[in-house]
Amino acid sequence: MITDSIMRTRSLTLVLLAVFAATSWSCSPESTSESASTSAASAPQAASGNQASTGPVVNAGGPTYPVPNPTFETPMDRQFKAVFELRAPAGSPDRPNQNLNTMARYLNMHVRAGVPHENVRVAGVVHGGAALELLQDEHYRAAHGVDNPNKVVIAEVLAGGGQLILCGQTAGRLGISADQLLPGVQLGLSAMTAMTVLQQDGYQVILW
Repeated sequence: MITDSIMRTRSLTLVLLAVFAATSWSCSPESTSESASTSAASAPQAASGNQASTGPVVNAGGPTYPVPNPTFETPMDRQFKAVFELRAPAGSPDRPNQNLNTMARYLNMHVRAGVPHENVRVAGVVHGGAALELLQDEHYRAAHGVDNPNKVVIAEVLAGGGQLILCGQTAGRLGISADQLLPGVQLGLSAMTAMTVLQQDGYQVILW
């Protein structure tokens, strides 16, 4: 029985040594490097030189990427009319609202892809905390202490076929009058009214 015990101990020792050796090999720098190289080789590579840029409609914002040979076709003879809800303000008063940037992207993206400019329209219905971002510098400074960082993007979006409509109910609650708004910004009865009318006019609601 002593002999059997010794044999079992030796067998267990050999098994442990084999496991230790295998573990050491798999964790060695050479093995790790080889594994990483294999993973890198099998992973899809990012396209080189594919960079976003602004324009051709809005140059102050709205960068988009070119999409060569898309498999989902963009019909060039359609009307592309989208409406966005702008409710939340930017994270900081000295930074532009990203929803305005999204409106600019919508214009830039479709016109760059070849859709006739006159077929691309975008609207933003503004209420809640985002309302102050439609103010002229004088009134924006009174609220935030800095000039309105959204004014250039807003001007280019409006010039490029966009609309911005401020909810009249929000304006009443915040004490905003029409003469305090940036040029071209409209004042509506309510955000709900504007959303209803725009959809009746063929605008599709974009939910982000």
